[in-house]
Amino acid sequence: MGNARAIGYWATTAAVVFVLATGGVADLIQRGGTAGGMVELGYPTYVMGILGFWKVLGAAAIAVPRFPLVKEWAYAGAFFDLTGGLASHIAHGSGANHLFYTAFFALCVVASWALRPAGRKLGVRVFRDYGRVPELATVPSAAVPATR
Repeated sequence: MGNARAIGYWATTAAVVFVLATGGVADLIQRGGTAGGMVELGYPTYVMGILGFWKVLGAAAIAVPRFPLVKEWAYAGAFFDLTGGLASHIAHGSGANHLFYTAFFALCVVASWALRPAGRKLGVRVFRDYGRVPELATVPSAAVPATR
């Protein structure tokens, strides 16, 4: 991994982990400003507990080494969370700061995912048999009917 690529990966990953972890904790404790924002967007406050739980777990999954399949799910969840938040802010007519920061952190998720080192990527071996056609050589010749 090149030096610039490594710096880009770690910078965007640190931002993503920080945003998910702090946002998750704020959701779990139903911090005043966070709860007020959710209500203003039209969401019930119980959604905060659900989102907070998964944000904290997603931050941990992205931060720790190994577990590439769990990382894929965490990156997907973070992207869905942030783009869903962006759509909610657009639909509500929120201020430009909400739109900018939500879009910026969604792009950080994409950049972190794209720049991650090989050891943090999902190996193809998990899906090695998907879409595979059985070899004809494995079919016994007695099973093939004779044609006239």
